[in-house]
Amino acid sequence: MLDADFFHRWMTAAADSVDREANHLTELDSAIGDADHGSNLHRGFAAVRAALDKEPPQTPGAVLMLAGRQLIATVGGASGPLYGTLLRRTGKALGDAPRVARQQLAEALGVGVAAVAQMGGAQAGDKTMLDALLPAAEALGTSFGAAREAADAGALATVPMLARKGRASYLGERSIGHQDPGATSSALLITALAETDGASGGDA
Repeated sequence: MLDADFFHRWMTAAADSVDREANHLTELDSAIGDADHGSNLHRGFAAVRAALDKEPPQTPGAVLMLAGRQLIATVGGASGPLYGTLLRRTGKALGDAPRVARQQLAEALGVGVAAVAQMGGAQAGDKTMLDALLPAAEALGTSFGAAREAADAGALATVPMLARKGRASYLGERSIGHQDPGATSSALLITALAETDGASGGDA
């Protein structure tokens, strides 16, 4: 079972990953976006880390809802509202339970991903963060490792896609051949989840 401390460590691991990969995310975004995805997420997850350390929430759902609020408040562009919605809706779906099982998290993450899809009007194959998140949420029902592999594969699969949503869609055919930065950062989030589980001693 996964408690609030597990979710706190997940968000901290995500912040660490964004720290390491911020320049790479910005490089990806410079090809098909505004060249600010890495810096925006770096600022947002730094705020998440600070807020969680200052007053750690006592339930898994509360951890994610606080993280989501921080991202919405501090991240510019579309990624703040989208990531904020993902975490807030996932947290809300988890409710007030002090501990949750992996299957419960998988179902809640599915709710969060659906909210992102509704908000952005995107679907699988549109070359967005959903191309990593949709398969990851489904695979999480199997294992954390499967979710990580699905997210990584989903992000890589965006390279040959034609962007149909977001800033990249303005480029038309020129968006083909570039990996989507949102899908890439989404894969980092899922990787951080799998690594947190691994550090806890295995699949919950």
